[in-house]
Amino acid sequence: MPSSPSRRIAAGIGALLLMLPLASCTGTAGPGPTSPAASAVASDAGPTAVFTFGTASQPLGLDPALVSDLESYRITRQVLEGLVGVDQTTGQPTPLLATAWEQGDEGRSYTFKLREKVTFQDGTPFDAASVCSNVNRWFNFPEALRQQAPGASFKSVFKAHADQAPLSIYKGCTALAPGSVRIDLTQPFTGFLQALTLPAFAISSPQAMAAGTADVLDQSRAGQPASAYALHPVGTGPYVFGSWEQGHVTLASNKDYWGDKGQIATINFVTYDHPQTRLQALLDGKIDAYDPVTVDNFDQLVKRGKQIIQRDPFSVMYLGMNQDIPILQNLKVRQAIEMALDKDTLIRRFFIDNTAQASQFVPPKLSGFNNTAPALGHNPDKAKQLLAEAGYKGEELKFYYPLNVTRPYLPTPEKVYAEISRQLTAVGLNIKPVPVDWSDGYLQKVTSPGDHALHLLGWNGSYSDPDNFVGPLFGEKTGEFGYQDPQVFSKIARARGLPEGKERTEQYQTINAQIAATVPAVPIAFPISALALSDRVLKYPASPVLNEVFTKVELKP
Repeated sequence: MPSSPSRRIAAGIGALLLMLPLASCTGTAGPGPTSPAASAVASDAGPTAVFTFGTASQPLGLDPALVSDLESYRITRQVLEGLVGVDQTTGQPTPLLATAWEQGDEGRSYTFKLREKVTFQDGTPFDAASVCSNVNRWFNFPEALRQQAPGASFKSVFKAHADQAPLSIYKGCTALAPGSVRIDLTQPFTGFLQALTLPAFAISSPQAMAAGTADVLDQSRAGQPASAYALHPVGTGPYVFGSWEQGHVTLASNKDYWGDKGQIATINFVTYDHPQTRLQALLDGKIDAYDPVTVDNFDQLVKRGKQIIQRDPFSVMYLGMNQDIPILQNLKVRQAIEMALDKDTLIRRFFIDNTAQASQFVPPKLSGFNNTAPALGHNPDKAKQLLAEAGYKGEELKFYYPLNVTRPYLPTPEKVYAEISRQLTAVGLNIKPVPVDWSDGYLQKVTSPGDHALHLLGWNGSYSDPDNFVGPLFGEKTGEFGYQDPQVFSKIARARGLPEGKERTEQYQTINAQIAATVPAVPIAFPISALALSDRVLKYPASPVLNEVFTKVELKP
């Protein structure tokens, strides 16, 4: 679609297109920046500014080891830090709590030199023992806890927990000295350092986790089970957790932070469910920035002269299919669903300009993207023919979609659902809508075993490796897809251990082609995401992986 003049202009306004990866996810308007809850006390020498950020939904919890949604990660990135950070320009791992590292045992061990004189926000020391305490906690998550918290990332990266230790890539953690720690793996894992940049692997205070019984999810917030610790996280980051009320999280500058404290003394994250209310809050001066911008308010922002920053696409939006539903075990039915979809219309109507059509799950920026991955294209007549050949008799397909949420890969879920449902019904499929409020556990419902036949979701890449896209989605059978292909599972397991180079790239290209041919889900778009800034903001550290720490925000004096 040709760009409208206003969108072309906006794409140039502060557009920051980086070759980086994107973390995952999620309304009621909360208090504005002048509310009593937003006040903060900063020392004369430290940060003094108050910064209010409009979000699309509440976080699902603030223990990043157990959640994976964008809004939770956006907050925990300010409070907690990992061993390894992300370079804003290259996307490569950079020192954070570890200042240096070396690889040994042919890629099966990594020794990290830790930053000295760092303390957690509760005053306890950060050291090798605290690192091992965190890593061993993730490894030892029991099955019951994992079922309560399907957002836990450890298994998707390391393949198994302690109850299936022989299958796990993780072997052990050893505190060599207070300032030195070694992590051992059972096999080489090329993306290991990249994976450590995930917010899920940030280091929490062991004392705070013990006090907040971090592995006992006996609290509830945003429709999700949570621990007391997940309502009050403690890390080493530049901001200290303050409060979490309905639709409003407050953080304050960490006066003892080891690094740059920036300009901002208080951050308010305020939730606005609907795109128009976020836009209006920015225009009214109630917030300083919001994320994400949708197509509907893009042009309005441009006309008002507001800054829009676009992120490079590093997510994929898809229509999920669950092969535990008998009719969807038939390849011809899944192919018919793909052929029924008019991706061009969906992208033109609901996504920001320059959003690309997807025929696979790995974005074009990454090695392993396959230019020749099979795509069936939009062909309603052929779709009807395939349904007839499959013996489809009008079986009902429950189609789950989220309400009251905007995600970078799914800006207007209700509208996207309505158009996809129309297209599927047009070829003869019997669609039953199942709307679920995002805060009523939508993510858990569609990623767990259940009666969902179809669902809308997406995957935000979190680090720059193709394994981050195909591994979590298609590396094993999941409740989301009910997809069972031992050959693909085996190829993914092998590819993650191959060294960077031609063989690894070709292996991921083969994996992408094989997934596309069997249609476990239909990738629709690699969306462009964008955020809006007030005139007060001079610089914002936009990152497709959302590695956006607010000490790097620059405000007008």
